[in-house]
Amino acid sequence: MSEQAIQQQIRLELGVGPVRLWRNNVGALRDERGRLVTYGLCKGSSDLIGLRQLRIEEQHLGLELAVFCALEIKAAGGRPTAEQRQFLEVIRSRGGLAGVARSVEEARQILRLS
Repeated sequence: MSEQAIQQQIRLELGVGPVRLWRNNVGALRDERGRLVTYGLCKGSSDLIGLRQLRIEEQHLGLELAVFCALEIKAAGGRPTAEQRQFLEVIRSRGGLAGVARSVEEARQILRLS
């Protein structure tokens, strides 16, 4: 299955309930004046980004908080770049949920939905 197909399946199946996922296209192009226009969060940022709602108990008075999520989608055998690995580590090191997913089940585990 292609990365695009895996990504679409994950976004549609898991981007509901306590999770919201958005496609993050990253790249650059030249506008009509020849100026380079970049788009996306940053080089190496994940294919799918979003929020995972979590309930924090007693010490936070039952507030519901959103945790930043980042899913780098790869087909079987695909490897993340150094920049992609670094982006995922930054998210995890600050309490976010992030990882490489090759299937809906792997994405479900990263998002702690299993």
